[in-house]
Amino acid sequence: MDIANSPVLLWPDTFNNYFLPDTAIAAVEVLESAGFFVYLPPKGLCCGRPLYDHGMLDRAKSLLLEILDVLQPEIEYEVPIVVLEPSCASVFRDELVNLFPKDERAQKLSRQVFLLSEFLENNSVPLPKLARQALLHGHCHHKSIMKMTAEEAVLSRMGIDFRSPASGCCGMAGAFGFERDKYDVSLAVGELELLPAVRAASPECLIVADGFSCREQIAQCTDRHALHLAEVIQMALHETPESIAEPYPEHDRVLRRQVEIDRSMSRAGFGIAAAAAGAALLWALARRR
Repeated sequence: MDIANSPVLLWPDTFNNYFLPDTAIAAVEVLESAGFFVYLPPKGLCCGRPLYDHGMLDRAKSLLLEILDVLQPEIEYEVPIVVLEPSCASVFRDELVNLFPKDERAQKLSRQVFLLSEFLENNSVPLPKLARQALLHGHCHHKSIMKMTAEEAVLSRMGIDFRSPASGCCGMAGAFGFERDKYDVSLAVGELELLPAVRAASPECLIVADGFSCREQIAQCTDRHALHLAEVIQMALHETPESIAEPYPEHDRVLRRQVEIDRSMSRAGFGIAAAAAGAALLWALARRR
């Protein structure tokens, strides 16, 4: 197909939008470099992924109905929707059709949602080469609902020598690993395969994990940070002879992210201080009256 300026809606899931925006920025660059016209939904939307884990189905259904209403034009014109977070993609491919089995819009939308790897493979998008080794970990929803076939195909076409040592869960499983009474279980699951494999990986090896919870578990329990496939492809677009096989390839991204967080916190701190100063001034003026 002629992909020049073909529209693609990038889904700004809550996890990447608010915690790891570099992933979404990388995805935009990757898709635009391939010739697609990338745009976002006209308003903030959420598929309600965390709600299903706690049985809040009514609230989740209301969020999905809002999505069906807002994305009505995309559904009608069959615009492909690229979702970066596997757990969110699984909502559209699984929960959506189960909650609305008779809604034609839901059925159509589920067929229009693709992971980045699936979209690139389905459209035979040319990929940049990257002479790297990689450790690939698949999110549980990715492996169970979408499978890892497209992800592995993309890495292979890029020339990346990858291995997937951990067939099980990272242990974080959404909010599971953050709950006090489940923390030890979360770590025990991660230590079965994934975390030892990450620690044993050479400094030059890429750690690839698309799931937000998987990347968080790796970051908190090892000295490495995993990259999303979008960031790996973006890295390949900018690869130079000097950067080939440099150690800890995620270092610059993590450093930039931390600088941005520090700046954000500084601005927030300034705002709080200004608000406090303003409140103190008003209090002082009130006392003088």
